[in-house]
Amino acid sequence: MSLQQEIIERLGVKPSIRVEEEVRKRVDFLKKYVTKSGVTGLLIAISGGIDSAVVAGLCKQATDELSQETGREYMTLGVFQPYGTQEDIDHSYEVAKAFNLKHTVETNIEDAVNEIALETEHAFKALSIHRHISIPGKGNVKARTRMVVQYALAFDLNLLVVGTDHASEAITGFYTKWGDGAVDITPLSTLNKRQVRELAAHIGVPKSVLDKAPTAGLWEGQTDEGELGITYDENSDYLEGKDIPQAAREKLEKQYLKTEHKRSAIPGI
Repeated sequence: MSLQQEIIERLGVKPSIRVEEEVRKRVDFLKKYVTKSGVTGLLIAISGGIDSAVVAGLCKQATDELSQETGREYMTLGVFQPYGTQEDIDHSYEVAKAFNLKHTVETNIEDAVNEIALETEHAFKALSIHRHISIPGKGNVKARTRMVVQYALAFDLNLLVVGTDHASEAITGFYTKWGDGAVDITPLSTLNKRQVRELAAHIGVPKSVLDKAPTAGLWEGQTDEGELGITYDENSDYLEGKDIPQAAREKLEKQYLKTEHKRSAIPGI
């Protein structure tokens, strides 16, 4: 078995999908897990990007159906988490409006992140290391701080935290371990980026979000494809079992092997 075949099998990606079936399967998956867990709904952080937009739509459909079927109120809570001023936060609000989210909150993480960065720099100084926290390091603090706030809300509101991770992120390890990779449930996990876009178009994600360049938003000017040097078309083709340019294949497989620790359970002895 080639490494490509091994990765596809492990991540569970299909070479093509029937969009309506995939939506139904993922909504039912969310409903079943909510019921099994005994919670009262789902929490999704809406970044303004396509992945969280799709998850928000799936969550809202799931909790609406549960409310109708059981007579109990289940909620989808949309959380907006800017760091200071977020230029594209209007896209997050567009997503919430498109799916008629009744429950939304905005939690600005800037002060908390800056305090953590400052304490880290004090620690550096105590070690006789005179430097600032790195840009990627602070980016990881942002991702992890967002998750702390999400879980603080979810715990007291009896909600599950829903993640946006999909196979095109899993293969590259392009997420922050215990940041955006630390969630309760991931309804997109066996889809590649192209397939997520297919679901987005089907369920009515706003065009302004569909047309955006994918970014984790961890620092100014950062884009997924620019940082990784691999296009999402190449990534999706690979996960669908197609041939891609050798340079892209080598880069993608190297990234997969380098980030194995992110996909593995915590090792013990």
